[in-house]
Amino acid sequence: MNVQIEESWKKQLAPEFEKPYFIKLTEFVRNEYRSTTVYPPGKLIFNAFNLCPFDKIKVVIIGQDPYHGPRQAHGLCFSVNDGVAFPPSLQNIFKEIQSDLGNPIPTSGNLTRWANQGVLLLNATLTVRAHQAGSHQRKGWEELTDAAIQALASQREHLVFILWGAYAQKKGAFIDRNKHLVLSSAHPSPLSAYNGFFGNKHFSKTNEYLIAHGESPIEW
Repeated sequence: MNVQIEESWKKQLAPEFEKPYFIKLTEFVRNEYRSTTVYPPGKLIFNAFNLCPFDKIKVVIIGQDPYHGPRQAHGLCFSVNDGVAFPPSLQNIFKEIQSDLGNPIPTSGNLTRWANQGVLLLNATLTVRAHQAGSHQRKGWEELTDAAIQALASQREHLVFILWGAYAQKKGAFIDRNKHLVLSSAHPSPLSAYNGFFGNKHFSKTNEYLIAHGESPIEW
């Protein structure tokens, strides 16, 4: 199957694109876009991969589901388009960055600036029906994103994997802690942010690790 995705990722994920689950997933997603409102826009489904070639990635942040409100989702986990109000989890992420690094709260919640520096902002599920959280879970996306994480964990070294909340931690449980830095904490959502997200210092820890391994730090 000819999937429109950045070339290095196309090479990495090519075996997945021929598997029965992916063919079935493609059929389901096409039908959903034809028959109802789905986010993100179709051309941005693989935005996280397209902005972050395989060999340029330094950090992986794992989310769960795209935002399901109008104009929010654009293919990067936790990120929203310019001009869109910050969802609560993103507000808390920016608060932790301010507390950890002293950076002011930005005016835009568009995290393309992170992706351009090698931060893969990967949701486990890449599409969602409008106003129906989790509506495209268990349709096949999780297998594809598992394969992507597996490829990075096995073929690259000294990456930082950031796992917020139980879902992301389960998805990244297999990552070799001797080969990569794995940072885990509570999720930044208002329900759990005070149970260990605030004060986790993941942004400074990420940069210290990158510098220690000869990489430039991320401008958060």
